[in-house]
Amino acid sequence: MSSLFDQAWIPLLLTLKVAGCATLLVLIVSIFLAYVVTRYKFLGRDIADALFTLPLVMPPTVLGYYLLVMLGKHGWIGHWLHEQFGINLIFTWQGAVIAAGVASFPLLYRAARAGFDDVDHKLENAARVLGASELEVFLRVTIPLSRNAIFAGTMLAFARAMGEFGATLMVAGSLPAKTQTLSLAVYDAVQAGQNNLANILVIIASAVCVVVIISSRKLFAGKHF
Repeated sequence: MSSLFDQAWIPLLLTLKVAGCATLLVLIVSIFLAYVVTRYKFLGRDIADALFTLPLVMPPTVLGYYLLVMLGKHGWIGHWLHEQFGINLIFTWQGAVIAAGVASFPLLYRAARAGFDDVDHKLENAARVLGASELEVFLRVTIPLSRNAIFAGTMLAFARAMGEFGATLMVAGSLPAKTQTLSLAVYDAVQAGQNNLANILVIIASAVCVVVIISSRKLFAGKHF
């Protein structure tokens, strides 16, 4: 039994690292984009909002293919990174971070947008009248009043990043101790007939996701995104 837990420990740590990095990256980007979409009117705003939500409904393998095309050595992003910095994201844990981040982004984006929509604009305007800059209004009024929604979205994004499979498999593959996250380890264990290991991995993943969902529901009670 101890050997099974040892085998589960490596993908668990890798999953936490990938999900943590992906969530941190998504947190910064999603808050910025959600604020722009909710506070400013510009041409194509509805299209931008739809594109930001698209990974939520897009098949994971299709999303992974898009990322593979962009991040591969012949892709416009991957080629530039390889030529300029010698960076290759394919079949690396950093590639898994990007795949998990893109897949989980809509959850945090929608939560942050819902939180910003609920902020009373009169409070923001009052802060401006008192001489606060736009950055101060954002940091001292908008963010504090939206913190529960943002935190709930962050936890949901973290859970989604932990469970990402299709896009991660396309971009990072399933290399043991390198890119094999929990979900990929479960798949490989089932394929290899290691049912006991698969059971342990499933229990660990399920327990984490249940805790995250219950916590996010308590924080985001009454909100819809």
